[in-house]
Amino acid sequence: MTALPFLLLFGAAIAGYVLNRLAARAIRYRGRALHSLPSYHGLFSFLIVVIPVLSFTLLWLALQGPVIDRITLAGLPADAFDGAGSGQAQLVLAEIKSIARGQIFGTPEDWKLAAAERYVSIRQMADWLLVGLVAALSLGLVIFARVKVKPAFRARQSAEAMVTGLMIFASTVAIFTTIGIILSLSVESLRFFQKVPVTEFLFGLNWEPQIPIREDQIAAAGAFGWIPVILGTMVITVIALVVATPIGLFSAIYLNEFAPSGLRATAKPVLEILAGVPTVVYGFFAILVVSPALRTLGADLGIPISPNTALAAGGVMGIMLIPFISSFADDALSAVPQSLRDGALGLGATRGEMMTNVVFPAALPGIVGGILLAVSRAIGETMIVVMAAGIMAKLTINPLDSVTTVTVQIVTLLIGDTAFDNPKTLAAFALGMMLFLFTLLINVYALHVVRKYREAYD
Repeated sequence: MTALPFLLLFGAAIAGYVLNRLAARAIRYRGRALHSLPSYHGLFSFLIVVIPVLSFTLLWLALQGPVIDRITLAGLPADAFDGAGSGQAQLVLAEIKSIARGQIFGTPEDWKLAAAERYVSIRQMADWLLVGLVAALSLGLVIFARVKVKPAFRARQSAEAMVTGLMIFASTVAIFTTIGIILSLSVESLRFFQKVPVTEFLFGLNWEPQIPIREDQIAAAGAFGWIPVILGTMVITVIALVVATPIGLFSAIYLNEFAPSGLRATAKPVLEILAGVPTVVYGFFAILVVSPALRTLGADLGIPISPNTALAAGGVMGIMLIPFISSFADDALSAVPQSLRDGALGLGATRGEMMTNVVFPAALPGIVGGILLAVSRAIGETMIVVMAAGIMAKLTINPLDSVTTVTVQIVTLLIGDTAFDNPKTLAAFALGMMLFLFTLLINVYALHVVRKYREAYD
């Protein structure tokens, strides 16, 4: 039922586009000059229908649920919540919704069955009302757009103004979303630092956030030094880059300059398939293939290797990053003008010398920017680390030992029923803030490198 208003909306928008375009073309065929092309008249009709009606539909769907819930609760018997706690109303509402969906457990009271029937009828009425309003608004706007089709109507300016408004709105949403993320992290991080000293968090060498939740519970006192966590993040990131950077660069150089066109057309899409593999699949590969192979090799060489290792997680993460680095490097190499290649070859350089002395230095800003963006991708990875490296924080740089990362600890801290104002839970926001600042610095440095060494070619 929810899809029907959208189908009506886009059907009316497409019909309005076709109708206005045909009407504008008919005016032009009659020998009258149009200010705008017929396609702009069609685009004006499409946008004038889609933008307001789609906004209305989304707003209706956002408010429909809370309003129906309030109406349902208001229609319940007065003694339904006698002696109940503050959360009883939501539990009763959830039970009524389950009954409305046909999921009945036990023998519910008659008033709950009646409330479920009323809930279904109100929801159906709201759905059909939305369909009727969408149809009426769409039809009215299609007629309004059709009336506007005249030789002097500036359809292009009107359509472009609406598109500009959409872009401004999208930019504003992106900006305010970023501001909201920063504010939410900052506020919760400040609450954490009110409970845990900043010096302990920044310079502490132990990370054991397990603290008592209840007075009768036995647990550690809690240690919130983030250095072991960030050190584990850096160890896994370095291993991933050691694997991904040379393979990605060499594959990009070969496919861009030396590979036959047929091989490039086949190998490049196959290589980029790695970017579409879910990270959980890489995690399974790490824990089922890479980790046992490392333990077997370590046993043969007499080297003790932990069941979960940074080497396994970083190596598989490096495989995941290969298409990122290769794609960025290939784009940077392709952007170098052909005249530089021809000039180097014309001066007697071999293709290898041309690549190492001319093309690669010219493409270096884009390549470095791609590598630094891959670093950000590696730092933010969670699933592979959880499955292959473990969740225990250790102050070590041994790649054969188990470590953890910032993102893994954030997930671990937010799982469970710990109170939201507990230092254990608030520590996740402090880690998130530090991770945000860390990746922000990396991205700023990447932009600095690109701007500093960028070459402009005619």
